[in-house]
Amino acid sequence: MRMLERKVKISIKEGLQSKPAAVFVEKANTFNSHITLIKNEKVIAAKSIMGVMAAALAPGTEIILTAEGNDADKALNSLEEFLSTP
Repeated sequence: MRMLERKVKISIKEGLQSKPAAVFVEKANTFNSHITLIKNEKVIAAKSIMGVMAAALAPGTEIILTAEGNDADKALNSLEEFLSTP
């Protein structure tokens, strides 16, 4: 199975902190695919609330979102839409 990836700019006004981070991780966990966020070559598990919050992703930050699995395309579409909505 191939890995899909997309470059995404975080547009959520408070960034990926507390509540938005929890919602993002909850959404990521609805998919079977292995999903990661990559920022400055640091790979963060998208299904880990601690990992996502520790990354402190501010608004305007560009990340690479990757997904590998049978629902990878759906996962990327859903998560990209979430991150791109202010």
